[in-house]
Amino acid sequence: MSAIKKDYKRITTKSLIDMKSNGEKISMLTAYDYTMAKIVDTAGIDVILVGDSASNVMAGHETTLPITLDQMIYHASSVVRAVERALVVVDLPFGSYQSDSKEALRSSIRIMKESGGHAVKLEGGKEIKESIKKILNAGIPVMGHLGLTPQSIYKFGTYTVRAKEEQEAEKLIEDAKLLEQLGCFALVLEKIPAHLATKVAQSISIPVIGIGAGGGVDGQVLVIHDMLGMNNEFSPRFLRRYMNLYEGMTSAISQYVEDVKSEDFPNEKEQY
Repeated sequence: MSAIKKDYKRITTKSLIDMKSNGEKISMLTAYDYTMAKIVDTAGIDVILVGDSASNVMAGHETTLPITLDQMIYHASSVVRAVERALVVVDLPFGSYQSDSKEALRSSIRIMKESGGHAVKLEGGKEIKESIKKILNAGIPVMGHLGLTPQSIYKFGTYTVRAKEEQEAEKLIEDAKLLEQLGCFALVLEKIPAHLATKVAQSISIPVIGIGAGGGVDGQVLVIHDMLGMNNEFSPRFLRRYMNLYEGMTSAISQYVEDVKSEDFPNEKEQY
């Protein structure tokens, strides 16, 4: 039996909690620029994540670590200008919150004031407890992120599935409950066993949004470049490609090159 879908004119943190209560799944995608965000928002997405994955798909870095706070604010402000309905969540980049709760607050305030974003997202659990508390005390909504946390890739040494062992799974559940207790409005679970993600979603009242975490959670998130097939080198099990833009765009650009070289473009109707 499918949930009744409510027509939200504007998605808020409360909207997401209501969706979980009503059994309506939450849709979430990344966006990093005005044009793409406008399309994603118009299509009816619930949440737009201005992810630090911009470091990979926009800047070509191997990891998410190099992107700066200034760069995240630039991408987020571009997205916010395009959005009319979706909730815009902005990643706090590596180094802007881990070591000092005061720095975490300063970073979050900059994102909210300079980009107009609606919330921030942080990776980690108990170890960043003080940072989360300080941000929340300032009235800034926080989304958590557990499981595979890409900012810790050099610590893990691999992008493999997390929390397969009992000890790590228990810590993840404890961290999820802690994030709820602290006041986070939602939580992303990345690349963990589906049964564990389902257990977490059922054990807390805030929405759990998965990426590579199975269908038993409250919503799903993907990187827009991946689901549209703009990136043909990334093919994890959890990714469903809804288009093959890499092939289509390559073909279109090749045709343009050929038309220019052959003087087919522009024709008489395409000039003044």
